[in-house]
Amino acid sequence: MEQTNESWRILIVEDDERLAELTREYLESNGLSVSLETHGSPAVERIRNEQPDLVVLDLMLPGEDGLSICRRVRPLYSGPIIMLTARTDDLDQVLGLEMGADDYISKPVKPRVLLARIRALLRRVTENAQNTADEASAEEPSRLQFNNLVVDRSMREAWLSEESIDLTSAEFDLLWLLASNAGRVLSREEIFTALRGIEYDGQDRSIDVRVSRIRPKIGDDPVHPRRIKTVRSKGYLFVKEV
Repeated sequence: MEQTNESWRILIVEDDERLAELTREYLESNGLSVSLETHGSPAVERIRNEQPDLVVLDLMLPGEDGLSICRRVRPLYSGPIIMLTARTDDLDQVLGLEMGADDYISKPVKPRVLLARIRALLRRVTENAQNTADEASAEEPSRLQFNNLVVDRSMREAWLSEESIDLTSAEFDLLWLLASNAGRVLSREEIFTALRGIEYDGQDRSIDVRVSRIRPKIGDDPVHPRRIKTVRSKGYLFVKEV
């Protein structure tokens, strides 16, 4: 059954209690169900036990930082994670993505921007589930194979030489998008819009970070890639035959 905004459950992990409460009030006024956690230490257990539809996770927390929480929770939780960082350092954003975050927002956070990002990520999850169901009912193939690389959308898994590949949810979505468009160059704008549901601002590095993370996982050469090629000034090309 397709979820509505009213049934979406959000967990905010943020130690600034006033900010967290104001954010909760704004999100709830826009139809979301929101719970709060102000300390890092209990966050992993809460995410594992409650399985919210989306987690908003601050980077700097007492007890345990957001990067550590994100890394520990990823094997237990498949929903989207938005990382909040008070610093604009690219390294923080890259580390967050590498730990399994789906998106990041620099603080101070504008409530409208946070709401838009939350809705975009949750729409993507809902649409992915619906597309998988549609493919199954239409008996359309949901598995792609390129020599020793297999990508299965219905199972949301990939294998290299029959060995399972450890991919985050966001990495799998990007791999499937590229693989299902094998032989066609996808621009960063197309990829960003397809995966995030919002327009590309020309500066976001998340797509590039994920491509660099995916390449070695699928047996591609990070320095001289042959499977996922960077096409200068255009985007990325997934090569059918390597």
